[in-house]
Amino acid sequence: MAAISSFSASFSVRSDKPSFSTSPSNFSSSIHFLPKFLHFPRISVSPLPLKISCNASSTVSAQSTSPTAKTELKDFLHINDFDKDTILRLLDRAIDVKALIKSGDRSFQPFKGKTMAMIFAKPSMRTRVSFETGFTLLGGHAIYLGPDDIQMGKREETRDVARVLCRYNDLLMARVFAHQDILDLAKYATVPVINGLTDYNHPCQIMADALTMIEHIGRLEGTKVVYVGDGNNIVHSWLLLAAVVPFHFVCACPKGFEPDEKTVEKARQAGISKIEITNDPKEAVIGADVVYSDVWASMGQKEEAAYRRQVFKGFQVDKSLMDIAGSKAFFMHCLPAERGVEVTDEVIEAPNSIVFQQAENRLHAQNAVMLHVLGK
Repeated sequence: MAAISSFSASFSVRSDKPSFSTSPSNFSSSIHFLPKFLHFPRISVSPLPLKISCNASSTVSAQSTSPTAKTELKDFLHINDFDKDTILRLLDRAIDVKALIKSGDRSFQPFKGKTMAMIFAKPSMRTRVSFETGFTLLGGHAIYLGPDDIQMGKREETRDVARVLCRYNDLLMARVFAHQDILDLAKYATVPVINGLTDYNHPCQIMADALTMIEHIGRLEGTKVVYVGDGNNIVHSWLLLAAVVPFHFVCACPKGFEPDEKTVEKARQAGISKIEITNDPKEAVIGADVVYSDVWASMGQKEEAAYRRQVFKGFQVDKSLMDIAGSKAFFMHCLPAERGVEVTDEVIEAPNSIVFQQAENRLHAQNAVMLHVLGK
């Protein structure tokens, strides 16, 4: 609590130098000697001390400790939070905005005057550069907050981070380990929150993948996507997309490395797509439109890398596996790739590899997502 005491003061002029006098009577008698530019209006000051309280009202206090509902704008946390029409509309928007950016036209500035805070518990080249570049190209300013800037959940609770950053920014994007962190951010933030990756899922990557498939295959619906490798967050996102848009999804993984059972069941119960989980990659890739791979040991699993290389033998995507898939099959990888481990150099450099088109489309798909959640 702070307090400001009352006081009175006056100017008196002696010789050519002004000086302060605390006598009220001197003020009125001497002020007429001041030059015109130094004349001040008479100020009446209350003799009672003015107190400024730092205590908030009970209403404000209640609002600051509980989440405020987002009434119009929506978070982007999971693919299946949106219906099929919305997902396809987002992909159409991505195509349009991509064409505009490619043309060199910079007149479309929907994010002018807006800021986005990007929280990175996990470092990333593609996620940071694609979000920051995309938001900047559309007129906004993105702020990078690295692993040591916040230490969310350690140095400061996630709910507190959310309630602070949403007061500075129009949008939050977070790339974190625990999925609960992104859920807590969305719960307590009053601005939209975008999931840049969690250990559970990676919806922005799958939006970029879907966009890339539309560009190269001509469609997403009715395709066959075969993922070969660990049943990780990428697989979960494909499964959640399959719960909304109809296509055939197969995950070929070693025993014990299957995707989350509840997520598999959710995709199957939706009754929209054909879902298969198998331990035979050669059988799985027959007739595939896309053969998809990812690293065998993700961030936070590197101590298991040697063990996983033994377990995943036979799940490397090489030329022989792509030959089984057929000449029309494209190869996709979310990157970074460990060449010679989950995929051979020959495959990733082949004409039917579209991994770098995927990487570029992170920017365009995410632009569409940001436009959507900000109501643009």
